[in-house]
Amino acid sequence: MLKIEDFNILNKQKTNKLKILNDPIYGFITIPNSLIFDIIEHRYFQRLRRVTQMGLSNLVYPGANHTRFHHAIGCMHLMQKAVSVLRTKNIEISNDEANALCIAILLHDIGHGAFSHALEHSIVNGISHEEISLLFMKKLNKEFKGQLSLAIEIFEGKYHRGFFNQLISSQLDVDRLDYLKRDSFYTGVTEGNISSDRLITMMNVKDDELVIEQKGIYSVEKFLIARRLMYWQVYLHKTCIVAENMLVKVLQRAKVLAKQNIELPASSTLKYFLYNSITEENFTEKTLEIFSRLDDYDVLSAIKEWMFHEDIVLSNLSKMIINRHLLRIEIQDKPFSEKYKEKIKGNLQNELKIAEENLHYFMFLNSVVNQAYNTTKPIKILTKKGKLKDIAKASDLLNIKALSKPVVKYYFCYPKKFLLN
Repeated sequence: MLKIEDFNILNKQKTNKLKILNDPIYGFITIPNSLIFDIIEHRYFQRLRRVTQMGLSNLVYPGANHTRFHHAIGCMHLMQKAVSVLRTKNIEISNDEANALCIAILLHDIGHGAFSHALEHSIVNGISHEEISLLFMKKLNKEFKGQLSLAIEIFEGKYHRGFFNQLISSQLDVDRLDYLKRDSFYTGVTEGNISSDRLITMMNVKDDELVIEQKGIYSVEKFLIARRLMYWQVYLHKTCIVAENMLVKVLQRAKVLAKQNIELPASSTLKYFLYNSITEENFTEKTLEIFSRLDDYDVLSAIKEWMFHEDIVLSNLSKMIINRHLLRIEIQDKPFSEKYKEKIKGNLQNELKIAEENLHYFMFLNSVVNQAYNTTKPIKILTKKGKLKDIAKASDLLNIKALSKPVVKYYFCYPKKFLLN
């Protein structure tokens, strides 16, 4: 019979920290060292297993159930490849720098809340997921006795080698190289399937800038076109737009009811954010610790309970999300006329008897912008003569210049007649 001492001995046995993970996109991914293994094993990072990468996009693409955990591990893998490629081109990157780059990209999304962006527009205000990511990194740095300091410096763009931050955050960064390929795979939208290997192989550094060699120009063109198509077909798909807005609305309604001290069934973690006003100013270490326990499961289980709440707005919105009876959405190139908005508003008030003060939960309009390429932070092409050119000028594809122009579309959401009764 095992004694307590035996369990202590078992716990003290060394763990093999040089693990290999099997990823459906890249195959085998190696965890490079024990520090990164310990960061991945940390409860803050493990939370990402319970935060979906694409929010409610699985209501459109049933396969889109992959998580922020998948994405972060994939980014780390691509960063290892990028470091290896740059080293072969005589770009000196020390082991400490390489390690910091891997840690920075591994943790770049750790501050994402449940269902990704929905919390930022409903129950946590005035603080972005990037700022929360930085708070998590600083907290982890204390726990790991300063071993993340260089990674934080790179993440904040304060490190003297500017191209390091470009690998983390730019128009052709490791983050985008993974999420486009990964989201394309899980949604089945093949237009987004970029050649991340080819793009990384073509990377170089000139005057402390991350650049792409001239041989990779066609891969960059495909990357930009793929990004544009993925935004219209996936991220800004009309059903994805209406589903995410409805999720924001249900959380906003819950927040209003919580302010009135109305009892809402929810986990203690979610209740903390519903019944307290959370802003950047009061986002303390205690708040961060509670946030680290908040994930998709808290929100989804609460919405399932709210379907039966006595508040008709909360219950209706919850039923619509859970049963996928979403609002109707119209999208067009021009703003909707006041006459048309008043007509829809009148119909809703007359036929569905929605009170004036609750109308904004069920009828709302806004716009979305898709700009595949931003010329203010250009992707530089390194010509064979050693000169740098903006991809928009180096490319002979006219589409690239067109992609730099923001395309705005306007949407209008309101109920289908049979939903509210």
